[in-house]
Amino acid sequence: MARIEQVKLSMVTLQPKVRRTDAIQSFESQETPIVRITDSDGAEGVGYSYTIGQGGPAILSLLTDSLVPQLIGQDADNIEKIWRSLLFSTHATSVGAITSLALAAIDTALWDLRCKRAKLPLYKLAGGAKERVPMYTTEGGWLHIDTQALVDDAVSAQKLGFSGAKIKIGRPHLSEDRNRLAAVREAVGDNFEIMVDANQCFSRAEATRRARVLEQFNIAWFEEPLPADDVVEHVRLSASTTVPIAVGESLYSLSQFKDYLTLGGASIVQVDVARIGGITPWLKVAHIAEAFNVPVCPHFLMELHVSLVCAIPNAPWLEYIPQLDDITVSGIRIENGFAIPSSRPGLGIDWDWEQLNSRALPQFAVSITKP
Repeated sequence: MARIEQVKLSMVTLQPKVRRTDAIQSFESQETPIVRITDSDGAEGVGYSYTIGQGGPAILSLLTDSLVPQLIGQDADNIEKIWRSLLFSTHATSVGAITSLALAAIDTALWDLRCKRAKLPLYKLAGGAKERVPMYTTEGGWLHIDTQALVDDAVSAQKLGFSGAKIKIGRPHLSEDRNRLAAVREAVGDNFEIMVDANQCFSRAEATRRARVLEQFNIAWFEEPLPADDVVEHVRLSASTTVPIAVGESLYSLSQFKDYLTLGGASIVQVDVARIGGITPWLKVAHIAEAFNVPVCPHFLMELHVSLVCAIPNAPWLEYIPQLDDITVSGIRIENGFAIPSSRPGLGIDWDWEQLNSRALPQFAVSITKP
């Protein structure tokens, strides 16, 4: 039995290599908490989480003061027990983004440790459903990008073997979104998927109006058309359009996904491993979605999600948005538009510790050990 003896915390801030804008925000920076768990055999697991621009210090505070001290002395293999005990110890702040993001940093570290001890890659230990997954790109589809640049990026991705591209929508007038999508569809043809993402900016009336336009271009899915906590309006919208509705990046609990699936408010589940609280609940959501015959197309975090989507049978896509290039030695393996999960034991993320240590913010560096 390997007991947890030490946990080290740190945080780095990463700047996107391209400007990222959508209908409600601009992605200026990524605060990235890092958790390193060492057990009594000397094995180490590394996990992480993220925020867009702010909230990182709150996550580190919750980890340092409330969650990590509970880990010391625990059996590192009891991941389900640890996850549930930490969740219920923070019941006053659950369900919520900060708590879920903190839990995810711990849970991913524990899964990394489990995989390393088992000498298996995450995609096999978590299920091993497939050995590659098609990719679509979002990195060239941000809202501020002009139409010709959208077209150029989609055509370039198509030539590289990518099977689709996501375009951000939510320009002030419907005609702007229509013209941008029409130009991309004409350039890539009918056999290349186009997804759209509104980032929760519409009312149901406006989302219904825009969905009629999306139907003209055979859009693969309409992502976050409405505020994510409004299940009923998503159900009504879903019933009014043939465009599949995608929801999930802004949901933080198993029960929220259950409500969407039971009521028919989501045709695509976009569960985010950080925002749901880690790999443990991510797999539960994925298996619930499978029972409803609904695909899982996770949000962001491609470096971690590549292993998870290859672990399950109902994940047809991986989203391409490079996130960790500055703090990893090598990125994910991509061949002809397909992502290949790492075969190395663990999460499969090749951390660059020299860069991580040099970029770590000293005020958030904490080490908690067995007394």
